[in-house]
Amino acid sequence: MYARSWSRPYGEGGVGRSSFVAEFGIWNDEQTAAAEQIEAGLHDIDLVRVAFCDPHGLARSKTLTSQAFQGVLRNGMDFSPGPFIFDTGHAVAVDFQSGDPGIGVSEITGAGNFVLVPDPLTFQVLPGDGPRTAWILGDEYLRDGTPHPLSTRHVLKKIAARYTERDLTPIVGLEAEWYLTRRLDTTAGNVGNGFGLQGPAPAVEAVDSGYQFNGDNAYASVAAITNPIAMDLVALGLPLRSMEHESGPGQIETTFSPMTALDTADAMLLFRTHVKQSCARRGYHASFMSLPRVDSFDPSGWHLNQSVIDNTTGRNIFAADGIAAGISTEGKSYAEGLMDRARAYCLLSVPTVNGYRRLGAEHSLSPTRIGWSFEDRGAMIRVVGGGSSTHIENRVGEPCANPYLNIAAQLHAGLEGLTGFPGTTEPVRVGSAPDARAETLPQSLPEALEAFRSGPAADLLGKPLAACLIKLKESEAARYEAWASEAGPTGTATTEWEQREYFENF
Repeated sequence: MYARSWSRPYGEGGVGRSSFVAEFGIWNDEQTAAAEQIEAGLHDIDLVRVAFCDPHGLARSKTLTSQAFQGVLRNGMDFSPGPFIFDTGHAVAVDFQSGDPGIGVSEITGAGNFVLVPDPLTFQVLPGDGPRTAWILGDEYLRDGTPHPLSTRHVLKKIAARYTERDLTPIVGLEAEWYLTRRLDTTAGNVGNGFGLQGPAPAVEAVDSGYQFNGDNAYASVAAITNPIAMDLVALGLPLRSMEHESGPGQIETTFSPMTALDTADAMLLFRTHVKQSCARRGYHASFMSLPRVDSFDPSGWHLNQSVIDNTTGRNIFAADGIAAGISTEGKSYAEGLMDRARAYCLLSVPTVNGYRRLGAEHSLSPTRIGWSFEDRGAMIRVVGGGSSTHIENRVGEPCANPYLNIAAQLHAGLEGLTGFPGTTEPVRVGSAPDARAETLPQSLPEALEAFRSGPAADLLGKPLAACLIKLKESEAARYEAWASEAGPTGTATTEWEQREYFENF
């Protein structure tokens, strides 16, 4: 007996277009050099997961053999636009079968493929046993070589470029909370599942009792799971700073050292994806859903730390003169931009029905009113540090938000502040009663959608992506409202619908 020798296939199925990268000049010199290094080492790799971030913030990928990836690296790869069409529950929200899907992207009609081009600078070999597997992020393009209008990574690149034009570099620090739980069974959750109908959420139990903030014993209770994850993140080259036990049972906060905007968003996507998959392999479940339907859980947030560097001097422009001088006028202007767009862009930081549970008045450390303050964890914008370390912490976001859109919205609003606001707004006094005149953040997904529709979202995202997001979120909100109308009053507690919709996927 002998192994069959298969003939070489005719053509390369799934490859976007021969020499796509070179034809359209997609890579810079740094990316080209990185690609050459990848190609030289592919003999040590078995499989490559080529991924991108969909509008909801979820990683979508195809796993290729290293041989297939050799062609995809420079030619791109065909990919279905399904992730642009389905809402969070996999309901069709964009009518791709009509002559006009209503988002200004004719290529969506018929659900024709787009081209996903790997970014060589994001190539990572994943830790773990089994086949040697790498992960690489891609950018979405139309077949004519133009950036896909629905690509969220392109949005962030465009906003970062506006800072570069002004000799500025935004610096962003991640501070995300998430829940570690123990799986009680291995039920797939497929009963009743379908397009727009999510099956049962995983059955879980808490890993500890919680409510001993930063307790060393509390962290030790989860260290057998979280410490190996921490080592994985370090091995992936992510600038991990800390793993901490927050208030809720099994609630973990993970922080990273500051990075550039695109690196931060890429890191958030890889971090969330790896944490969920690593926990699942060990019989646990990780969720970045803001408030899971589990006894005694406290909401999780995503605090986004921000500063801006002057490239010509290396100075943090938020730093005021003197160590105790607070924040500069430029820093206040930036904060004013964030406050001015807080309602209009809230959808990009809090994109789910569940995320608005956290913004209720009953959660004292979650922001409800628009304002800023020094070292006040109850404020929407908290100014932290002094001198060169001065930065702004925006406390609005939920940890499952699309990282590219969340960060892009912050930087866009901040730049509007830097270029058009005087920097004269006074901080809210710590411990003072809420100012009744202060605007409140949206308290529900429909309210955030309305603010998004009537705001300048197209200036940030472009008309096609803004229109697409509206359709996706209208579908999600409508499905929830239909369920709630049958279920009756739900109060402020997380519902079964939310648990099914978000707990596993996010």
